[in-house]
Amino acid sequence: MDKPYQSIITVNPAIRSGKPTIRGLRYTVYDILSYLAAGMSVAEIVDDFPDLTPEDIQACLAYAADRERVAMVIPA
Repeated sequence: MDKPYQSIITVNPAIRSGKPTIRGLRYTVYDILSYLAAGMSVAEIVDDFPDLTPEDIQACLAYAADRERVAMVIPA
C-alpha cells in the first residue's frame, strides 16, 4: 500500500454518525469488511462502487488489523 491507511480512513462526526469512512465518502469500513466477509472480491467491490479503489479496500483491512491489535479484552 502506497499511503498509510490513516490518510484514507477518516472520521467525521457529520458523516455516517462518526463511523470510520473511506476518504470522507459515505462508505464505512464496516460496509467494506462486511462485503469481504460475505465473499465479495476486491474487484467486485470496486466494480460495484466505482469511486472506490483497491487501495481503499486495503486501507480498510489495515485499519481493522490495527484496531484488533490494540483491542483489549477485559474479563467480566
